[in-house]
Amino acid sequence: MSKKNMVLFLFIIFVYIGITGCLEKSPNIEEKSPNRVVSEKFITQINFSSWISGSFKVSPDGRHVAYVDDVAKGLGHKLLVVVDGKEGKQYYDINDLIFSPDSQHVAYVADVTKGLGNKLLVVVDGKEGKEYDKIDKLIFSPDSQHVAYRVNLGNKSFVVVDGKEGREYDDVDDLIFSPDSQHAAFRAKPGNKSYIWFVVVDGKEEKQYDIKKLIFSPDSQYAAYVADKGLGHKLLVVVDGKEGKEYDEIDDLIFSTDSQYVAYRARLGNNWFVVVDGKEGKQYYDINNLIFSPDIRHVAFVAGLEYKKFVVVDGEEGRQYDSIDNLIFSPDIRHVAFVAGLEYKKFVVVDGEEGRQYDYVDNLIFSPDSQHVAFEVRSDNKKFTVVDGEEGRQYDYVDNLIFSPDSQHVAYRAKLGNKWFVVVDGKEEGKQYDSIVGSGIYFYSPDSLHYLAQKGSSIYLVEERLK
Repeated sequence: MSKKNMVLFLFIIFVYIGITGCLEKSPNIEEKSPNRVVSEKFITQINFSSWISGSFKVSPDGRHVAYVDDVAKGLGHKLLVVVDGKEGKQYYDINDLIFSPDSQHVAYVADVTKGLGNKLLVVVDGKEGKEYDKIDKLIFSPDSQHVAYRVNLGNKSFVVVDGKEGREYDDVDDLIFSPDSQHAAFRAKPGNKSYIWFVVVDGKEEKQYDIKKLIFSPDSQYAAYVADKGLGHKLLVVVDGKEGKEYDEIDDLIFSTDSQYVAYRARLGNNWFVVVDGKEGKQYYDINNLIFSPDIRHVAFVAGLEYKKFVVVDGEEGRQYDSIDNLIFSPDIRHVAFVAGLEYKKFVVVDGEEGRQYDYVDNLIFSPDSQHVAFEVRSDNKKFTVVDGEEGRQYDYVDNLIFSPDSQHVAYRAKLGNKWFVVVDGKEEGKQYDSIVGSGIYFYSPDSLHYLAQKGSSIYLVEERLK
């Protein structure tokens, strides 16, 4: 080949690579179909030879990605966080990578010792905090404005909230923020006795118990927890410092949505019952799946009599089945649905009416207007959705079933062969990708949805407008 031809050949290859590279990373690609307009926005390109796959995170709003990348590719400790393609500072090690609830902030725990001892710090949006021996339990507040974590310094532990260190204890655990983000609580151990703990709310220590579970009320005014006095291993519920009745066992502690009372399931001897606002219900062999209706006027749960299960709504018992799962109220509180099992088959029951039987049923949901019911089915090694009794097309896999806000559309992600795509209204399959990542599909208006998709080594934000 002549020198001139060689130059021409290399030029053509260079142009081809440039064009294909630009196509793969194109910031905006729009495609139209009869019922959907699809646009792609390039987010990042992942080097699969160096990324740490278990660290991959998708933001709560489904628009951003973050992961830890091993720059040295296993040949040394040089790790950094990549957020939407932007690389952060290198550290010896990185753990606990999280997004804030509003998806605007990223935090993680970084090791700055270069292997010489243990010195960790928290990094929030690239800003480093104070160094400590050990850091874990990293969390954002619900409003995304506060960061808290547990620190171990020598033989002591304490909580750090927005950089402010709390009192030292022998151990701390179960760190939580209140729903309004104005309060922080955790359980602390004052000595080396494993069964002696107490709850600390905004720095105030409560009575000593063996604490089992800690929650805030929805209005953030009360803290409640299951406590063990250590006297014969009896349990009780403590709400705002006030003790309830003692039982052999307590589980599933929840507040009503108006925060006016708590409910839980309790056991005395061999029998279980539900306690609502201190009032004990009928005893059963077993109880689980305790829920309040959205208006907090109704309580439902699954009860058992040895080998049979049934739903109890406001004390009224339903039909018995071999198994019951996924108990839900409709948003308007007028309907109750669940997945029931008889022998080796599963089916949906809505207001006592049984649907068709399948090998397996999962992800039962009501539409926002309470007029439609949908769920996912597995039958003969295939999966499909059922919406108002109508079966959709069969695929190798389906999940992330969701209704649009106006209840007029239903979408889910599906897999056929080695390709993934989004199906809308059970009819039209979207563009195929190597993967649809994260928690799946997000509707942000009645006729618009988005999701994150992988194509080769690139991640795209895919936005669709439904016609």
